[in-house]
Amino acid sequence: MIGYPEAPRAWWLTRGMARLSGVNLPRAVVEGWLQRDELEELIARCAACDQGKICEAWLGKSGAARAMPDFCPNKAGIEALG
Repeated sequence: MIGYPEAPRAWWLTRGMARLSGVNLPRAVVEGWLQRDELEELIARCAACDQGKICEAWLGKSGAARAMPDFCPNKAGIEALG
């Protein structure tokens, strides 16, 4: 994503988790119900998380999951957007 070259993995993981909650992060920013600095915080929190490999595996197997896993540090923030 433009603006996040230092954290592309965290961006994709954050975006993937958001999709499970029905949240489109780019649209949320464009429509103004998520500020860019708030998005940056979500991505930074993901980048700092030590569960990246587990997260990738979980997203790859999540199938029709409709809820984020409890281990995600962005769970509360993303679910609040949904």
